[in-house]
Amino acid sequence: MTNESIQLTNLDPRIIQFQNNIREKYSAANQTALKGQIVITGSSTVEIFPIEKLQAKLHLKHKIYNRGIRATTTADELNHMDTLIFDLQPSILFLQIGANDMGFNLSEKTMMQNYDQIMTQVASKLPDTQVYIMAYYPINTVADFNTADDPHPNIAQHRTNAMTRAANIKVKALAAKHNFDFIDLNAGLADTDGNLKKELTFDGLHPLPAGYDIIFNNMSPYLK
Repeated sequence: MTNESIQLTNLDPRIIQFQNNIREKYSAANQTALKGQIVITGSSTVEIFPIEKLQAKLHLKHKIYNRGIRATTTADELNHMDTLIFDLQPSILFLQIGANDMGFNLSEKTMMQNYDQIMTQVASKLPDTQVYIMAYYPINTVADFNTADDPHPNIAQHRTNAMTRAANIKVKALAAKHNFDFIDLNAGLADTDGNLKKELTFDGLHPLPAGYDIIFNNMSPYLK
């Protein structure tokens, strides 16, 4: 694990324990999971995506496995790729990682180097897998999402929509380098100012079920 990732998780040891617990759960589930299916992996925006429930709407020929973990950075993803990806040998892979790198002010250089290594390993170990690199979602740092007795915190001290858009451009270039498809599933999520619509998020960073319905509908052509 990189020093930057250690600094991040050491901010709250409970994060490390939670991540270990969920990785253990995923590792155990991987033992009986079907191979050659669809996997989506990333951080909290993936973890809380109810995609395993929503898949019933499409009657897909493949099963979807969610392997998202909150507070995950590109370094964390890189260090646990067997559990999060390779053990399942997916035929289709969706990947969205790096929002926490931005949110916790980790260096962009390290973030992109890690993402490049992630893609390099996927290309090497899963040469026949269809890989979709997902654009980062817009965020909303202007609306108030807290109750009156809970002062509004700065939910994205180091992260802005401008930074997110810039990162999408660089990640798209990385995807092209590895012959992966970069997909933007954000249509319908942002307001006229480019912020994640307030009615679609509970904290400005993570979508509500209504937001995930939009994302899933945008994703559906890539699932069939």
